[in-house]
Amino acid sequence: MELKVIVMDYSDKDRKYLQAKTRVEKLRAFYTHLTVYIVVNTAISAFKIIRNIRNGETFQEAVFDLEFSGIWLLWGTGLAIHAFAVFGLPRILGDNWEEEKIKQFMEDEKKNKFN
Repeated sequence: MELKVIVMDYSDKDRKYLQAKTRVEKLRAFYTHLTVYIVVNTAISAFKIIRNIRNGETFQEAVFDLEFSGIWLLWGTGLAIHAFAVFGLPRILGDNWEEEKIKQFMEDEKKNKFN
């Protein structure tokens, strides 16, 4: 079974638009993740602090509980990885690394097809 690749010839303007649109989608996804992180963790933390205070702990004991900060740290690590993927990788690899990789794979496929 042979895989056929459909190559669409985009103009430079179209390519730049698609790249910008993809970048905006990645930014929107990151900011949504950040917002959910803050809202959900704040709500969980508030409930845990209230619960711990009702169980006789002081405010400081309730806030500095490992269970309290663990959620922020674990999810924060995931958020940091997401931020690196959105903001750090393009700086390291270049903005058009995906396009270059696609071109490379297509050229490799052409070479393999003719050999």
